[in-house]
Amino acid sequence: MAERRVTIGWPEGLHARPASVFVRAAAAVGVPVTIAKAAGGNPVNAASMLGLLALGAEGGEEVVLASDAPEADAALDRLAKMVQEGLDELPAA
Repeated sequence: MAERRVTIGWPEGLHARPASVFVRAAAAVGVPVTIAKAAGGNPVNAASMLGLLALGAEGGEEVVLASDAPEADAALDRLAKMVQEGLDELPAA
């Protein structure tokens, strides 16, 4: 399973607007991705707004993005860059 550990770059964390942006991006990468708090949190579907909001991830907190799909590395790199830099859209492949 491929995974990336990343610190959340949005000051407000994965709530409201950043959560919406991230969920759309996670759905767009074309592979199933989970996200969990690095400190032992349970993984949730990264493309699920409810799951992401329930995660309660705050700005500056470390999360783990993971996928066991064959093409996961490129997708996880793009999502990790987005989360770490607090971007408003998914970076180009």
